[in-house]
Amino acid sequence: MSDAPAADAAILRAEHGKDGLPKLVMGAIGVVFGDIGTSPIYAMRETFIGPHPLPVDDYHITGIISLIFWTMMLVVTLKYVGVILRADNRGEGGTIALQALLTRHSQGRRWAPWVVVLGIFATALFFGESIITPAISVLSAVEGLTVVEASLEPLVIPIAIGIIVGLFLIQSYGTARVGAFFGPITLIYFLTLATLGLVNIFQNPDILWALSPHHAVRFFMTDGVLAFLALSSVILAVTGAEALYADMGHFGRNPIRIGWLALVLPALMLNYLGQGAMLMGNPEAIRNPFFLLAPEELRLPLVVLATLATVIASQAVISGAFSITRQAVQLGYLPRLKILHTSARAEGQIYIPFINWVLLVLVILLVLGFGSSSNLAAAYGISVTGTMLISTVMIGILITQVWKWNRWLSYLLIGAFLIIDGAYFTANLTKIPDGGWFPLLAGLVVFTLLTTWARGRFLMQQRLKESAMPMEVFIKSASRAAARVPGTAVFLSSTSNGVPHALLHNLKHNKVLHERILILTIVIDEVPFISDADRVEVFDLGANFYRLILRYGFMQQPDVPRALKAVNTCGPDIRMMDTSFFLARQTLLPSERPAMPLWREKLFAWMLRNAESAMEFFKLPTNRVVELGSQVEI
Repeated sequence: MSDAPAADAAILRAEHGKDGLPKLVMGAIGVVFGDIGTSPIYAMRETFIGPHPLPVDDYHITGIISLIFWTMMLVVTLKYVGVILRADNRGEGGTIALQALLTRHSQGRRWAPWVVVLGIFATALFFGESIITPAISVLSAVEGLTVVEASLEPLVIPIAIGIIVGLFLIQSYGTARVGAFFGPITLIYFLTLATLGLVNIFQNPDILWALSPHHAVRFFMTDGVLAFLALSSVILAVTGAEALYADMGHFGRNPIRIGWLALVLPALMLNYLGQGAMLMGNPEAIRNPFFLLAPEELRLPLVVLATLATVIASQAVISGAFSITRQAVQLGYLPRLKILHTSARAEGQIYIPFINWVLLVLVILLVLGFGSSSNLAAAYGISVTGTMLISTVMIGILITQVWKWNRWLSYLLIGAFLIIDGAYFTANLTKIPDGGWFPLLAGLVVFTLLTTWARGRFLMQQRLKESAMPMEVFIKSASRAAARVPGTAVFLSSTSNGVPHALLHNLKHNKVLHERILILTIVIDEVPFISDADRVEVFDLGANFYRLILRYGFMQQPDVPRALKAVNTCGPDIRMMDTSFFLARQTLLPSERPAMPLWREKLFAWMLRNAESAMEFFKLPTNRVVELGSQVEI
């Protein structure tokens, strides 16, 4: 497919330009950095007392701080902010947008099938992360109550579950209402992180020497095994880095870069340095160093602020899950789901009830099953590092095959990223027995669903094509034999050639044709947005038969009646009161020689039965729709 018109890119830039840069930076601070911003609550603690504990002494404290700092600089600042944010698909980011961008340039390339597999697998891992993030974030914040008052420990899980339930219950009100105060609250939170860190740094300024890379190198040189295992917990400090790329379409790359470099990175590092300075003087504080940074009288307000921050971080992940789901539906990796728009102004603000309730149930089960943020931290990391590794491979293909950067610079840069991401991913594999199996299991389930639907849908379309009658033959025979009745009939077709089964069945049973016949195919292109000017293609087939193709981007929701009102090249204007929509609902029949394993065929049949009705998904008027069944073997 060709690249989107330059005019559409200009539209996107204009959308970002409607809000001033400070407002966009504030929005990015409130949404994009929520996940990575809550990492100080548990990252330092888990590095020392997690699955691979370390002695709490000056040598290991400086080694860990050095690792955290250089991980932020290399992985977040250089890789994501410096390189990956350049890889926008008409302003949109994320692995699916990157996959679609690569697919547009992959005709005939050997690496094309691998790009699709990598994109699907990264999407599957993201869903695993979407379950763990709300659980670990909220639970780690509420656990701060035990620092204020130890007797409150039995209330931690009930309070955390109550907050999580409340968070998911308000999703239907929309991101705009839920996130109205996110920016200012997150700004206060980051300023608090920096202030608490500075206060403790002043008490032990020697901790600043930990920023030198030689402390991390020395840690590996003298204690290689422990240092390698520590990577599985150090990565917790940069969880949420993928959100910088995924949310680029909401704010633009420059506001994200400014927010990271001017506020978020300094605030996070000051807090980690402050925790290190405190631990040097009081190793016992490792039980919960984040909350113990604050004076006793300020710990309860800090717990409240941290809890608000974790709710914001969870909100960003939940919204991301809705967005990724819609993209997967539009690109043909999931069946149609009920998608509700929660804002008349912003198309990206959506709510998907099925995903919302599934996530709620799984998050609650995760909290009850693991019981503490420390246990959940063991499960966290594999999905994050897996996604990061896949992003590096995909951006490597883009740099070398599409952008055509200098070969040796590209190899050096991508090689360094692969070594870093590979080391973190491998280190996290050691956490599989301690809970790391969960995101892998969740990712495997989602990967199976995505690939089964994509494969089954492809096979079904192939079978329908094989049995389809050529349109020219049908028009010649049917227009002479059948009576024409007033009105317009729209027949939805999944392919842009052949006669739709619904049209054949309608003629067979009703023995009439409408005065005007529109064969409608909806195509989802591998770009985020298609402008209204490029929405419709009309082909005159003769005898008052027309083939219409409606094009949408994978970030857009099809609205067929709205698009048809703008069509004026196939006779009189299309009026909904004179128009009937005919849909074919396929029923899958068992095949003697199925083209995929029987269990996958049954899974696909179940997904097909439970898919959202095309009538609702395409916003067709309910009193103007006729459904006709057909049977298909795959």
